[in-house]
Amino acid sequence: MGSYVSDELMKRGFDVFIADLYESNYLQGSQKFIKIDILNSEEVKKIVIDKDFVYNFSAVAELEEASNDPLKTFQVNVIGNLNILEACKEARNIERFVYASSAYALSNEGSFYGASKLCSEKITEEYFKKFGLRYTIIRYGSLYGERASNNNYIYKILSNAIKTGKLQYNGDDNDIREYIHSADAAKLSVDILEDKQFENQHVMLTGTEKLKRKELITMINEIMQNKLNIEKISDNSFGHYKLTPYSYHPTFAKKLVANPFIDLGQGILKCIQEINKKI
Repeated sequence: MGSYVSDELMKRGFDVFIADLYESNYLQGSQKFIKIDILNSEEVKKIVIDKDFVYNFSAVAELEEASNDPLKTFQVNVIGNLNILEACKEARNIERFVYASSAYALSNEGSFYGASKLCSEKITEEYFKKFGLRYTIIRYGSLYGERASNNNYIYKILSNAIKTGKLQYNGDDNDIREYIHSADAAKLSVDILEDKQFENQHVMLTGTEKLKRKELITMINEIMQNKLNIEKISDNSFGHYKLTPYSYHPTFAKKLVANPFIDLGQGILKCIQEINKKI
């Protein structure tokens, strides 16, 4: 997701600095990479000091990993975000801090991942109330794209299907998602900088079409010319929601949708092409 947003920022004339533990495979043009650890507060301060906008996409984001390692999850997702907020506060010139949250922040599902995202949302809000640090919190829904890793649901089942000829999956066939390609999500993630109405607001960012899991599986198999052996491993999908991520919370979000957007079938085809290149 961060690489797509970096590309979109560059297209719109921003000087882009990518700070991470590992250099992106998609670094291009004038983008500059700086190796830092967000758990090192001094390193974070050095990268933030002279910037105008700061996005935080760093996270332990895979639900199973987060549920099995709550300590690491809260260190990266909460303390790491806190280090960035503190650096932004001290810099004093940050026009907007953009926090990449999740639909799971509004859910009773999502285990420690959802809890860590909600915690960081509240801390981000407090930095505005206390220190005047303007923010936008983006709650991303079901993202996918050809630059993803095996932590991403669609990419993972596609990669395994191409390598093994088996389309294996977990979860209820009737679970519903609103998938959005990361390139579409990136455009909307930059649009918010150009509109003051999104200052100090929460934004929900998902796709426009509701799709059941069984429909997604059928679509993938059709794109692969119905040559895959479909294998359902289990009905259980720990930590995931079935129809909606929402549970009642007092903080609501505006919803942004892409128009036009990348059709899901076309997006899946692009993923398959990219996976085949890597193989």
